[in-house]
Amino acid sequence: MDSSDNSRSGLISAEAKVHFRHYWQIVLERRWLVIIGFFLCLLGTTLYLLRAPKIYRATAIIQIDRESDGVFSQREIVLTSGREQDYLLTQYRNLQSPTLLRRLANTLELEKLPEYSRSLDPVQRVRSQIEIFPVRLTRLVEVRVEHQNPRLATNIADTLATTFVEDNMELRRSRSLEAAKWMNLEVEDKEKEVRAADEALQEYKKSHNMVSLGASENIVLQALTQAQSDLARAQSTAAEARQVAQEVARISKEGTSLDTIPDISQSATVKELKVNLVMRESNLQSLLTRYKDKWPAVIAARSEVKSARQSFDEECHKIYESIQTRAQIASATERKMEELLKTRQEALTELNQLRITYDVLQRKADQLKTLHISLLARIQETQVSAKNSVNNMLVKDHPELPILPVKPKVTIVLILGVVGGLAIGLGLAFFVNYLDDSIKSQDDIETVLGLPFLGYVPNIKGGNLHERDLHSHLHPRSSAAESFRTLRASISLAARADKMRVFGFTSSIPSEGKSLCASNFAIVTAQGGLKTVLVDADLRRPSVHKAFQIHAPVGLAAYLQGTTDRIEDIIHKSDSPNLDVIVCGPVPSNPSELLEVPRMDKLLAELRQRYDRVILDCPPISAVSDPLVLGSKADGVLFVMKFKKIRREHARRSVQRVQDAGIQIVGVLLNDIDFEGRDSYYYSYYYYQNQYYSHYRTEPTAKKAPPVKPTSTTQS
Repeated sequence: MDSSDNSRSGLISAEAKVHFRHYWQIVLERRWLVIIGFFLCLLGTTLYLLRAPKIYRATAIIQIDRESDGVFSQREIVLTSGREQDYLLTQYRNLQSPTLLRRLANTLELEKLPEYSRSLDPVQRVRSQIEIFPVRLTRLVEVRVEHQNPRLATNIADTLATTFVEDNMELRRSRSLEAAKWMNLEVEDKEKEVRAADEALQEYKKSHNMVSLGASENIVLQALTQAQSDLARAQSTAAEARQVAQEVARISKEGTSLDTIPDISQSATVKELKVNLVMRESNLQSLLTRYKDKWPAVIAARSEVKSARQSFDEECHKIYESIQTRAQIASATERKMEELLKTRQEALTELNQLRITYDVLQRKADQLKTLHISLLARIQETQVSAKNSVNNMLVKDHPELPILPVKPKVTIVLILGVVGGLAIGLGLAFFVNYLDDSIKSQDDIETVLGLPFLGYVPNIKGGNLHERDLHSHLHPRSSAAESFRTLRASISLAARADKMRVFGFTSSIPSEGKSLCASNFAIVTAQGGLKTVLVDADLRRPSVHKAFQIHAPVGLAAYLQGTTDRIEDIIHKSDSPNLDVIVCGPVPSNPSELLEVPRMDKLLAELRQRYDRVILDCPPISAVSDPLVLGSKADGVLFVMKFKKIRREHARRSVQRVQDAGIQIVGVLLNDIDFEGRDSYYYSYYYYQNQYYSHYRTEPTAKKAPPVKPTSTTQS
């Protein structure tokens, strides 16, 4: 199985959800730290309650109404309602003003008390004991005074509230008197200004002969209106006259008889002369029918006709000239009306200019008179208010002598102590857990190292090395033996398991239990019916001979050095069926060089032919380079990591060192977990598993195997 394949198949997403049980496991793991932090905080809280001074609180309630001067200032209520919030906030600050507090200290002679006499700023000391608390949605404000002496707290609260209300009343009265005095001076000045304004207005009217500006304005407007009307009539008459004259002139120019003109033909004189002319002409025509031209009667008749026509023509011409004259007169009248209208307009413009200045003077005089009248009314109102001032503040409730202290609040302090203790304890627990970056779970192995997880090995409680390393043989029904069987099953079910026969057991650092795991794994493998050999390949600190109690002067080191050529000389049978052991023998001086000699390859090749499984107990990775040499010769390496023994970064570097050498890592085995004791909170599932298998421990255990004497019996 390829190492990269194992890494990919074993990885668990680092973004997986952390459940509440994870935090609960952290709390259980660090429970003593939580308990100590909790009780230390609770102890500190108790000491504080025992040593903290008792503080009493006295409360006076002040009612602050709107800032008005009584029934005469209803108008001000409307005008100042928008600034009401500012007024209240100002009064809240005034309740803690240094001037008021200094008067309070002098009244109560606080400087004689040691508490205030030793203070650098007695006023600030008093201020620190006073709290102003406005009651929401009301005009009430609570003056709270806290002190160790309940009677002194009551006196301070009562004196502060009373003095504040009295000062407000005195201030209102002084303001009213000062306002009245100021307004009297203003009235005198306004009287002079009113008089001067009236005189200026009168002088202006006199200088422009304006007895009444309104009457003058009416006369000018009437004259202007009349001029406009006259001009309109003159323009109409002139236009009509000019049109008639033009028409008469045209008719006369064309040679048409003038009597065709309506104005001429309708004249009575013209009509009479025309009748007379017609009669004369008729008489002439009558005579001509009977007489010749030379007849005296005809001549006389002709003379009469001529005289009548001359009179008719003269009369028509006279009327024609009168029409022309009337047109000229109408045009002249129109021009005069235009001049008169212009004169009237100029007079009105001049009057308007005078009116502007007049209105300014009049308005100024009226304003001064109005202000003067208002000041007179205000003076009367202020004088009445000063005599009958109504205080807008009153002490609603005087403070009562407190009986029970308000500080320290025992219940709240105890609750805070309990909560704070839990917070401190839990905070320390999580902080220490954050600092603890050791390998302690399957997630750490799969996420941090990227290796397959093979299983857990519980803590094997035994008196000596022999009982621990042969635990699966001495106690085959224990939970530890079952853990090694689980390891055997995991390896047998892994990919390419049929091609893996030689396994090396190693760890990052010493004392992680790699020899224990190698021995017990070899035992359960042999118990599974496979011919197995356990090789103590740790040529620096061998321990297999101690576990199996084998004393052999000839071992792996002797074979690699060439002291013996027969493999049978170094193979020892064990009490466990199907399991043989090869011990190290005397520790050589050059272990790394011995492991690289060809005899080591020859030994492994021979063991592959004789056995189904070859288990190599290798040295730790971080100590020497021997595991790299042995790992390259094995089919796979199993990492043993002790629970909470090695840090993640150290383990990661050890794994990286093996992988960089091209060695196949089968997986990681987590060792030495106390499922029934200190670590039961961390692996509850395996704790219940141990409970399930606990009935095996009640049965008699296998007898202790006697020491195996040195032998050279050939492994069949």
